[in-house]
Amino acid sequence: MFKKLPEPGTPSLTLYIDGQAVQASPGETVAAVLLRQQNPASRSTPVNESPRAPYCMMGVCFDCLAVVDDAGSTQTCLVTVQEGMRVARQFGRRSVIA
Repeated sequence: MFKKLPEPGTPSLTLYIDGQAVQASPGETVAAVLLRQQNPASRSTPVNESPRAPYCMMGVCFDCLAVVDDAGSTQTCLVTVQEGMRVARQFGRRSVIA
C-alpha cells in the first residue's frame, strides 16, 4: 500500500470513491489516490474479472480505468482530482448506454 508524504500547509479536498469520502491534495491524480486505498484496484477485466490497479501512471497500460463523474473507462492516471469528484471502480465489461 502506498502512503502520501506529509506536506505541512497543503490544502486538502474531498472526493468520493465508491461512495466513501477520501482526502486528496490538489494536483494529485485519481490513480495516485486509488493506490493509497485499502483496495487499490480500479477495475476488473471483462473476461476473468481479475482485479487491476494503476500501473504505468502515464496513460499507456489502461489498468487504471474507472468511472469518474459518470464517465466510464476513464484513465485515472491522467485525471487530476477535483473537489466532490465521484469515482467508482469499474467491474467487468463496460455497459453501453443507448
